[in-house]
Amino acid sequence: MNGSNLQFFLARAEQARSEAEAATLAHVRERCRRSEAAWQALADRAERSERMRELEALRKAEAGLTS
Repeated sequence: MNGSNLQFFLARAEQARSEAEAATLAHVRERCRRSEAAWQALADRAERSERMRELEALRKAEAGLTS
């Protein structure tokens, strides 16, 4: 995963949020809210993975400097 995936997930979550706010039917609004939650969970996971990769790269770089 990369930053573009994160941005994609965040954009889909925002789209679902907007659709939920515009929905007049309760079941459509709930479906959009579930979709928003799923996209946000994917975005959160992608962000954590990205942060872990950055930390691991930093750790490896620091280890290479001290060897």
